[in-house]
Amino acid sequence: MHGSSSIILTGKQARYLRGLGHSLRPIVMLGRQEITDSIRTALDEALSAHELIKVKLQEGCLLDRHEAAGQLAAATGAAVAQILGKTILLYRPSDKKLITLP
Repeated sequence: MHGSSSIILTGKQARYLRGLGHSLRPIVMLGRQEITDSIRTALDEALSAHELIKVKLQEGCLLDRHEAAGQLAAATGAAVAQILGKTILLYRPSDKKLITLP
């Protein structure tokens, strides 16, 4: 697991990631159970494999979307590239260097 040192993105990097994330489907769904260890593990594995992932907040989610994004980013050491509706786009570079930021 990664610590709470979140990545800070520049405006240009965030725009670039939003462009890449446009066609992605949500990998992790956050429901009523909020942020559990199993959600953290799923996010960690997804970020390690893909670097850029979408998380969908479902109807039963009790967290505010901005609050949820902050907690997810802190739990995984990721950066929030976008919050759009009930979808959060998270980015964390991996050893594979799949995405080259501008």
